Amino acid sequence: MTAAEAGDIALMNEKQAARLLSISFRTLQAWRRIGTGPSFIKLGRAVRYRRQDLVEWTEGHRRAG
Repeated sequence: MTAAEAGDIALMNEKQAARLLSISFRTLQAWRRIGTGPSFIKLGRAVRYRRQDLVEWTEGHRRAG
């Protein structure tokens, strides 16, 4: 596995993802519950986010002034 491939699958926990998005992790949890937040991965009880998914989700919410 190359470093680029490893970067694609590096997973963040809820608090790390929320920090990247500059929101509270409770907001991220609420968005996940109602289905409006970024894509996530469920590993047993653990919820993880790929950085790329967070970036793409953020770009999809860009609005013109």
